[in-house]
Amino acid sequence: MDRPGTAIALAVIIWATTVQGFSMFKGGRCLCIGPGVKAIKMAAIEKASVIYPSNGCDKVEVIVTLKPPHKGQRCLDPNSKQGRFIKQTIEKKTFLRRQNM
Repeated sequence: MDRPGTAIALAVIIWATTVQGFSMFKGGRCLCIGPGVKAIKMAAIEKASVIYPSNGCDKVEVIVTLKPPHKGQRCLDPNSKQGRFIKQTIEKKTFLRRQNM
């Protein structure tokens, strides 16, 4: 192989390994798009879950499942008063469960 061919092949190999190291999505694959709603009536909430930052998404997400008349899931703003309250409640329950094991 001649020198220009070798240089081009080497450049392509280096470029391919560099591109493979970058993530496809800048913000990751988060379930919530945008900040989420500030509050939802507590009586309408069936279940709540907190998803912490990971390789796929770099932000905390608070997701609530609504009871039957409304159905579906909504994202809460984790920095809102209700979002912080739900995060703290779930963290306390998780901590207590780990203590009892």
